[in-house]
Amino acid sequence: MAFIYWRLAILGAFLTAPILLTAQKAHNIWDPPYKQGIAAEVEGEIITFEDLRREMGPLIPRIRESARNRQEFNQKMENLYFEVLQNLIDRVLIVDEFGEKEFNLPQSYIENEYDRILAEDFGGDRAEFLEYLKEQGQNVREFRRDLRDKIIVSAMRSEKRKSESQVSPERIEAFYNENKVAFYQEESVKLRIIMLRPLADENADLMQQSVEKVLSELDDGKDFSDVARKYSQDSRRESGGDWGWLKRTDLKDELAKVAFDLKPGEHSDPVKIANQTFILYVEDYRPEGILPLAEVRDRIEEILAGQLARQAQEAWLDRLRRDAYVRYY
Repeated sequence: MAFIYWRLAILGAFLTAPILLTAQKAHNIWDPPYKQGIAAEVEGEIITFEDLRREMGPLIPRIRESARNRQEFNQKMENLYFEVLQNLIDRVLIVDEFGEKEFNLPQSYIENEYDRILAEDFGGDRAEFLEYLKEQGQNVREFRRDLRDKIIVSAMRSEKRKSESQVSPERIEAFYNENKVAFYQEESVKLRIIMLRPLADENADLMQQSVEKVLSELDDGKDFSDVARKYSQDSRRESGGDWGWLKRTDLKDELAKVAFDLKPGEHSDPVKIANQTFILYVEDYRPEGILPLAEVRDRIEEILAGQLARQAQEAWLDRLRRDAYVRYY
């Protein structure tokens, strides 16, 4: 079900997050008989072991497969316990801040997402959906409340990322100057290739006729990509023989020598390797060197915006955690 996959994707992100609760005790809630009880209290709201199990459940089979022994499995489960607990605590704090700031989430947002999940993940089968909720230990009202909280958390995190992701031109230039080596590029060509090989029982004369026909159409000015779609016999035929940007080391020596001797807009003579014949066409050429700032500005801005967004989120969550009442059990 896509809803379960969505939960897996969300939890997967937290597997790379730092563990903040290592001073606390991880209760073994994943082995039967399943322990019932309270994991934490956050601003008067209770997080139960069942809440934790519900979030951890989809990841347990993956951890069980990757663990080499019981000790490693238990260690990974303890890490997951802390990560999921921190996530649930943060969810409470974020939803509380949403309410304190008197933001509004239209009911239609929740209803639309509820209807989408029911339609896409359960084929509109309400009985199947209710059975799923029963397995999760939830009722419809609790599911809707969790759905509302998840929408709020996603919106608040997204807004925080956007509000703190403006990068100044000066910072982009400074990053470029400090990391120029990261933007080094080897000499490369943007290459299209037509590859021909003899069909079953085809003699050398017929093969040569096919090669000459291709060369004749190219010499008459026909577009290389159109000729490639018509004659080429390799996997890039449908894309007009497009192999994209290639370095010398990406090609066999025989082809590299020919390709890098061509000027943009030129095609090669036939190059025969074993029973295959290649005709190369260079669309563009890049010399070896450091890419200019204009070509990497967008990439740098994306990197820096991501850094700023992460730092802003960490500072925001640190503030929420610092000012909150949290009791662990």
